Amino acid sequence: MGAMGTMNISLPESMKDFVDAQVADRGFGTSSEYVRELIRRDQDRCRLRDMLMDGANSGVGEPAAPPYFDALRARIRRRADE
Repeated sequence: MGAMGTMNISLPESMKDFVDAQVADRGFGTSSEYVRELIRRDQDRCRLRDMLMDGANSGVGEPAAPPYFDALRARIRRRADE
């Protein structure tokens, strides 16, 4: 991890209690670790959304033929054997 910046946030007491419970119940060391994990998940969600939108905007591709699925199954089998 690179250099860390500091950010202070204000939460209603009920949200603070929720964060504290998540930290305790889910094994986070601090509330900062919990918030960083939430941000990472949101970043992943945004990246996935962008990839889906790129795919949707890329136009129609070639139809998938049986050899494509045969190759895909073979690749999955190889990975399962690793």
